[in-house]
Amino acid sequence: MENTKNTAVNFSIHSPQFGSERKIWVHLPVGYNTNDFRYPVVYMNDGQHVFGRAEEKFSWIADERLKHDPVDAIIIGIEHGKNRIAEMTPFRNEEHGGGNADVYLDFVINTLKPYIDSHYRTLPESRNTGIFGSSIGGLLSFYAVLKHPYVFGSAVAFSPSFWFGEKIYTQVENTPEITGRIYLMAGDRESHNTIPDLERMEQLALARIKDKSRLYKKIVHNGQHNEKLWRKEMIEALRWIIAG
Repeated sequence: MENTKNTAVNFSIHSPQFGSERKIWVHLPVGYNTNDFRYPVVYMNDGQHVFGRAEEKFSWIADERLKHDPVDAIIIGIEHGKNRIAEMTPFRNEEHGGGNADVYLDFVINTLKPYIDSHYRTLPESRNTGIFGSSIGGLLSFYAVLKHPYVFGSAVAFSPSFWFGEKIYTQVENTPEITGRIYLMAGDRESHNTIPDLERMEQLALARIKDKSRLYKKIVHNGQHNEKLWRKEMIEALRWIIAG
């Protein structure tokens, strides 16, 4: 599974939580096979899009991006299929359903992460473990750093779907202190409520973070809710995660 050419390889792992196989992408940093260093790990939701081919509609083309702009981290892409909304939302929505994020995070924490930590030279502590997603994957990443700060020390939430339910705000209000690092990003040409929702969450979170530098917000001029925006902003966000 290892690769010296800075490209992603993939394998399947059984998820007892879902009773099915799950495709996983692993992107190793340049030089991984020529040194004995250990590396931080970033778990990326929607791996099928993150590591999709250039001709695919929703691809981030992460493999190509990382070839030209290397990041000193092990990047893990996690496949989501037709049940992605259910898997990446922590609460049910009256119209869209959902609410199985805790099951998905149990898979990441108790099945996938132990496998990655035992097969690759990782820095397994929370301060070196991030989770990254866009849209509902951004909602999931934000939730994960609240719910499991002992596992995920940082989260990147691109265009997070905070609209999915008021309960995510309540979750923050009921969190006495947020210890993880959080990166929030959205474009100013997304839906009309994206920026207000983001800024509302920013203020709630900042009130519970002692070191305000642990939360970073970026609004991208002319950015829309699509892979073009997320692809463009990905490298900067990855570097922010591993800088912590």
